[in-house]
Amino acid sequence: MRRRELVCLIGAGSAAWLLTGAQALAPSRKVGALWPFSEDDPEAEAVKAAFYTGMKELGWTNVAIENRWSGGDTERTKAYAKELVDLSPDVLFAYFNAQLAPLSHVTHTIPIVFVGASDPVGAGYVASLSHPGGNITGFTLYESTLAGKWLGVLKEIEPSLARVALLVNPQTAVLHGTFYNQALESAAAAMGIASTIANVHDASDLETSLATLAQQQRSGFIVAPDTFSEVNGDRIIGLAAQYRLPAVYAISRYARHGGLVSYGPNLPNAVNRATTYIDRILRGEKAADLPVQGPVKYELAVNLKTARSLGLALSEAFLLRADEVIE
Repeated sequence: MRRRELVCLIGAGSAAWLLTGAQALAPSRKVGALWPFSEDDPEAEAVKAAFYTGMKELGWTNVAIENRWSGGDTERTKAYAKELVDLSPDVLFAYFNAQLAPLSHVTHTIPIVFVGASDPVGAGYVASLSHPGGNITGFTLYESTLAGKWLGVLKEIEPSLARVALLVNPQTAVLHGTFYNQALESAAAAMGIASTIANVHDASDLETSLATLAQQQRSGFIVAPDTFSEVNGDRIIGLAAQYRLPAVYAISRYARHGGLVSYGPNLPNAVNRATTYIDRILRGEKAADLPVQGPVKYELAVNLKTARSLGLALSEAFLLRADEVIE
């Protein structure tokens, strides 16, 4: 039985009551959740299941959860943010920066728990990581120094790598797409690799950027994690295969979908952890007093079939280090 069959859906799938056994309880509290996916996206199913499981394990079997699925559309995300705030929930949940930003603009009083805002202090969401001070707190997923780790993974897989591009959408990425720039430049210089930032705003930009990169020998790219890359992940993987470009991703599902390699935090685990803060807020604690936390679980995943198609021979040491090897 699929997890969504365990809940009673309200409003054409926009809201759900968690159930105890076969009997629905009248919801005593309300949580609003804003997601970047389409509801039928397999990734949506995984993170939603982690969210619901976390709430149930914490005893919230009778909380009303209002879900909104934006499909990565910026204007729809803004509209859903206002819609959720107008419902006056007890707590709001924001998946990535692209969901947190519009929610933070429409309410300064309803507590918001986020996952994935990479620089919440620099972006002005919180006063400090240890004491947020306002109505927002949560869990970061990515530090800027990860750019160097991604490049290191790519270089280990493709030792002849001479140039790398960071694929990022400045409209949806943290700090307008500049969050990883300095770390990438420093790491690339230390490795003797030329680096560039490929700003992409839509699907046509993806095609143009990767076609241009492919014209330069010994090139590869890094996919910056944000809502744009989440929504366009399969297209990016397809273009990487078409232009025979090695690429590293921040989320393991890309490797499972045919991407070469991924390194980053476990997203369902992060979403599950976020429910602990929702629980504490529902029980009376303030978001202002809950410190922002970083990820605790990173995963390295590699797709052997994709590596072979690119003519890459992976070392035994690299394969042993990987948390997941996709045959």
